[in-house]
Amino acid sequence: MFNRRRRSDAATAESTNDSASDLPAGKGRPTPTRKEAELMRKQALREQGDPRSARKASRQRERSARAANRSAMMSGDARALPARDQGPVRAYIRDFVDSRFTIAEYFIFIALAVLILGFVPNQAVQSVISLGWFLLIGIILVDSALIMWRLKRELKSRFPEKTDRRGATFYAIMRTLQLRRLRLPPPKVRRGGAPVQPKSSKRKGR
Repeated sequence: MFNRRRRSDAATAESTNDSASDLPAGKGRPTPTRKEAELMRKQALREQGDPRSARKASRQRERSARAANRSAMMSGDARALPARDQGPVRAYIRDFVDSRFTIAEYFIFIALAVLILGFVPNQAVQSVISLGWFLLIGIILVDSALIMWRLKRELKSRFPEKTDRRGATFYAIMRTLQLRRLRLPPPKVRRGGAPVQPKSSKRKGR
């Protein structure tokens, strides 16, 4: 009986350690101390006899893991990036797009304004709106085409392997359509190419 209980405790402790190791380390989550690991092991033992507590604890761990991943990503930790954002090619694309002013990122707001103005019951206003809308679409297409042409040229010189550049154009277009302050991962460069100053450094400068 005692041997079975010891084996059960050992298996529970091992599963607890495995679940703890799945959480991000480094900036995302500090390494647990011996006392914290012991508390986690005891909590796992209690959860075995209470399914409701087990489900609640599982949801809490998932929320903590997501919060830790997001915090790590916002701080610039490359280990916390999703698979689609990983790699030097994607990092270069983000910096290339973020360093430039693009009209496409304001497309949603412009389209919303045109939609609202479309309800104005005036033929002259409708004609001006239609003309301006088509003109704006043309400007966005030309601006985006120029950016993609320059980006492809830079990618070919920096990353000669064609397989490394797979999906680069679509990734860049989706980045340009996002409002700068809402882009994830957050921009690391300002418009013009200057590095973004960390928030901690800004506070110290004050």
